[in-house]
Formats: sequence, C-alpha cells, structure tokens
Amino acid sequence: MPVVMPTNIGDGGIATEGIARIGQEDVERLQQHKLQLDDIVFSRRGDVTKNALVREHEVGWLCGTGCLKVRLGDQRIADAKFISYCLRLPDTKEWLIRHAVGATMPNLNTGILSVVPITLPPLSLQVAIAELLGALDDRITLLRETNATLEAIAQALFKSWFVDFDTVLAKAEGRQPEGMDAATAALFPDSFEESELGLVPKGWRWAALADAYEMNPARKLKKGEVAPYLDMSSAPTSGHCSEAYVQREMGSGAKFTNGDTLLARITPCLENGKSAFVDFLDDGQNGWGSTEFIVLRPKAPLPEYHGYLLARHTQFRDFAVQCMSGTSGRQRIQNDMLGRFLLALPTESVANAFSDFVMPIQKSITANHKQAQTLGLLRDTLLPRLISGQLRLPDAEQSMSEALT
Repeated sequence: MPVVMPTNIGDGGIATEGIARIGQEDVERLQQHKLQLDDIVFSRRGDVTKNALVREHEVGWLCGTGCLKVRLGDQRIADAKFISYCLRLPDTKEWLIRHAVGATMPNLNTGILSVVPITLPPLSLQVAIAELLGALDDRITLLRETNATLEAIAQALFKSWFVDFDTVLAKAEGRQPEGMDAATAALFPDSFEESELGLVPKGWRWAALADAYEMNPARKLKKGEVAPYLDMSSAPTSGHCSEAYVQREMGSGAKFTNGDTLLARITPCLENGKSAFVDFLDDGQNGWGSTEFIVLRPKAPLPEYHGYLLARHTQFRDFAVQCMSGTSGRQRIQNDMLGRFLLALPTESVANAFSDFVMPIQKSITANHKQAQTLGLLRDTLLPRLISGQLRLPDAEQSMSEALT
C-alpha cells in the first residue's frame, strides 16, 4: 500500500514517483492513518505551502510520517476541492509561512491549519468554481500524461536502435524488423563487424562521448549580462521540461542554448535524475545555470534530442554515478571521466532517420508543456478573482473555453 510522504506532495496532487509502500500487516496496524476521499494532505515541515487533495484511486493510502491530513467536518458548508484550491492561493501560502513555527525550518501543526482564514461563498458557487478549475487541472494532467507517453516512445526507439541493435539483429536473422517500414529498415546493416572495442553494426563505429559530443561548448554571455537562469532545483527528475527559470545577471555557471542537454554532475542530483533539455529560450538566446550542470550537445549527424535521450538512459547514468569522485556528500562526475563513455555512432542516413522520428516528438512535448504552463497560469489567475467576486463565473468559463480551443 502506498505511503504518502512530504516528497510526494505536489501542488494539488500526490506524485507517485518513488512513493514508499508497506505490506498488508502494517496497513492493518496503521488504520488511523488511512486517507479518505477529499482529505487534504500537508507536509509538516519544510515546504508547508503545498497540499494534495486525495482522489478516488488514492483512498486507503496512508498518511506517512512528516505529513498532516485535513478532513472537513460533517457540516455541509464547504467543498473539499474548493478548500484545496483556496489553500493554494498566494495569500494563503504567505499566511502559512508567516504562522509556521520553527526558526530554521517551518513547521505546521493542526492548530495552525485549523485557523487558516478562508472566504466561503455559497456552497453551490464553491462547487461550480472547483469544477471549473478542476477542468483546467484535468487538461493539464492529460498534457503531462501525453508527454510521458511521447518520451517513453522516444526512449524506447533510442534503446532499440542504438543500444540493443534490434533492427540489425532482425535483419541478420532474416526477419522483418518489428514495427518498422521497409524504407527505414533498408538504412540499417544486416550484420555486425569486429572492432577494437567489440562488435558493432557494419558501417557504424564506437566512439567516446568526448568525440561524439561537445561538452560544455562555448556560449557567448558576458559577466553581469541579464539572461535566463536555471537553478538546479528547477531541473526535472523526469521529463525534459524545466518548470521555471528566472532572469539573473550572469555570474559563474554553465552556459547553454536551445537544443543543449543539461546533466547534473553532483550527488545526489545526478542519482536523482536531474536532467533537462533546453527548449525555453528565444531563438539565438543564451542562458546560464548552476555550476553543477554539464552541458551536452551531440555533433552532427546526431540530432539534438539524442543528447537528452542519452542523459536519461540507465546505462549512461549508471556509468556516470560509478565514475563520481570526491569527498562523501560532495561527489561529482568530472568531464574527462564522463567523456570516456562509449556509444555507437550510426551512419548519417540512420542518424537522419532517427532525427525524423524523435525531433517531432520533442517539439510536441515542448508545445504541450507550454500549453500546460499557460493553463496553470490561467487557473491561478482565475481563482483569487472568482473568490473575491471580481470575476463572474460565466466570464471565467469564457476565458477557460478560449484557452482550451
């Protein structure tokens, strides 16, 4: 049974990646911690501003150590979904931070949560507002799920073509490559050949990463120049899209442009999977980020997205982690060590075919992410105006309809 911990609490929902689980014997012993439909879960300490509303498929999960659950009373004066949205208002978040106890790390308790000021319109209006905002959240969730599916397709293609050599193996055995048209299959060899580094598809070669890629390529950005800055905390652990960047004067850090891949070099960020594909800059614009990023850029004929797919590949990540050095807690992978990783370089025709498949996927993921960000901004803009009465529900519905078309 899943156990919800503070790290699983997103902004409105429960993130299941890496969620802890316990056996049935422990579940029976911890009945009082079971979550019910429409419970609202908070983190007791740290980022006390996030909450997660429990949905139907999460009923029976456990509220773990370090979390608090809020359950509405029997009096039917408030809608749980509406309350969850209210608790995510900027003013409410500021209130929670001000009233949390603890000098070094903010802490919440049930006493603090019980007196959070919330404006309650009539119940029918609460439900209508929650349904409207919920429709936006549903669309955002769908876009994110679509992106996860698209990336899984690209990752599977990368592994099949360049790691497992499925097409070459099929042709060598006289089989038609599965799920591939004849024109694309014709680009692949039908045999392997010996090399100093082992078997490789005929006409391909093994190459060190440092030869196949640019590592921390030169980018023009003057010290003190204001440019987009991506902090390590904003680099995702899954998916290529970064959630946020800020404008900041250039200091000391990794410089990048669209099409580059950012790989965290330091523990525990590398082990946690922090990587990003840069797709958020204007054409010709350069940005910068943490000194703990390694910037990767495939050389021609490999497409840009090859870099990101490699950065997410398990074999590559395992190699990077094993080659880390330094004192405990501050270990890093150095460029020269990472540059020794070997990858199979295909012929130009195969690389171009791979680009034709994966670059449209990358563009779709980027477009979906931007739409999800736009819808999230609309949701966050509508909520305080609806609650305060500055915006009528029909006008909000019109704004939402325009955003979804």
